[in-house]
Amino acid sequence: MDGRLARGAETRRTTLRRAAEIASVEGLDGLTIGRLATELALSKSGIFAHFGSKEDLQLATIGYAEGIFVEWVVDPALAAERGLPRLTALCERWLDYSRARVFPGGCFFAAVTAEFDAREGRVHDAVLLRRQGWVALMESLITDAVELGELPADTDAGQLAFELDALVRAANAQAVLTSEDTAYDRARTGISHRLGERSVAT
Repeated sequence: MDGRLARGAETRRTTLRRAAEIASVEGLDGLTIGRLATELALSKSGIFAHFGSKEDLQLATIGYAEGIFVEWVVDPALAAERGLPRLTALCERWLDYSRARVFPGGCFFAAVTAEFDAREGRVHDAVLLRRQGWVALMESLITDAVELGELPADTDAGQLAFELDALVRAANAQAVLTSEDTAYDRARTGISHRLGERSVAT
């Protein structure tokens, strides 16, 4: 029984990994159980046992991609010193995550946000929840830096989070489109200008 559970867990991980890769390029609508079964040489019934519907598959893929994002970006950034170093690390790690093509289409969430931003339903809500969590994290780190005197006392955390997020997302979009990395350097320069001397190293 333990062997069966282990195989089932591995099938789920393998399926979700491939699903996230596809979604980062083609969107979540590009996912079907039949396609995944064919590409992974698995049975449809085996995959269906884990994901009862296309929507369930989409939601599970979002959850999987979130785990990868936390592993690559959030956890390493939170290990940095509180305040501006932690905020800077968050931006650096996001750029590294996109640049490394952890997913072939660049940032998974940038891709699926554009796909579902004007829709309604459970998938839209799941994407929105992750988006809100990301912005809230950035704002909290900015607030920490303000409290420590590393950013001006009148810093608007929401505005600064919007600007930093715009820089990293623009770098991802430009780099994916052109297959050139210069956009990441430009983003780092913009972040450096916005945060001051103790910021992202180029």
